[in-house]
Amino acid sequence: MSDPAPYFAEIVPEGPEPEAHWIRAKDGVRLRVGVWHAHAETAKGTLLLFPGRTEYIAKYAYVAGDMARHGISTLAIDWRGQGISDRLIPDPLPGHVEKFPDYQMDVAALLDHANALSLPQPWFILGHSMGGAIALRAVIEGAPVKAAAFSGPMWGIKASPVLRPVMWTLSWASRLLGFSHRYPPTTSGPVPYPLAEEFAKNGLTRDNAMYQLMRDQFTARPELKVGAPSLNWLYEALSETRHLSQHPSPDMPCLTIMGSEEAIVDQTRVKTRMAAWPGSTLHLEPGGRHELLMEDAATRQRLTAMLAQHFLAA
Repeated sequence: MSDPAPYFAEIVPEGPEPEAHWIRAKDGVRLRVGVWHAHAETAKGTLLLFPGRTEYIAKYAYVAGDMARHGISTLAIDWRGQGISDRLIPDPLPGHVEKFPDYQMDVAALLDHANALSLPQPWFILGHSMGGAIALRAVIEGAPVKAAAFSGPMWGIKASPVLRPVMWTLSWASRLLGFSHRYPPTTSGPVPYPLAEEFAKNGLTRDNAMYQLMRDQFTARPELKVGAPSLNWLYEALSETRHLSQHPSPDMPCLTIMGSEEAIVDQTRVKTRMAAWPGSTLHLEPGGRHELLMEDAATRQRLTAMLAQHFLAA
């Protein structure tokens, strides 16, 4: 059995507390996971929750609590390079990965842990933002889940036609010239987005209280901080989203939720894939921004109910 890991319950006011564990990927990277159990007598399945870039398990405590009320357990992960999982370069603040497919080693370790815990079947998958790219590759490659869902999935990075070739060229050149660990220009650098951007201009949520909670969590637990991505992460993310665009969607039920005001991932890539995914549904939330599951409680609970209904109908 894996070793217990810290959770930091004090940064989640009134949220349900999971069992937190340490696991290891096959390359030795130590990862933190958290499991929220639905009531054993009413458990109807398990959600494998794939957070986005910079995120950590405690951020999803409320979502896991919502799922538990629908009879679904939740297993979430701190990806390599974020949360309190192992950071990958000496400077812990850039969002960094060596190769984007390395995240699939984290997925494999998560699946092994779900098996070791005998978490209720069937299993479902929910990927937000970067986690949406990781989850899409996982289901394409045969992850043992019955249904998939995505929230603002990073199937493309939003950029103007002028900026996109600059992003490719600069991130590619940084690898050749030895500065791929640095931040792209015009980003917030080492400062996490919620601490760098005032609420009025943020692209994540319309809920001031939730945005303040994000800020408070980074302040209370500085070890959770992740700033802008490294140039290497940017090149790998661009390469991964291009790779995914060349693969058809798997044959399984899919629900994607996305805000109509989404401005971080490429809406066109999401709409194109969903239009070609048989039996899938795309829900566009009017006025919603990037993090629909970090809205006010009523909105979040309405959307988690929609997701739970999708999973349990699969």
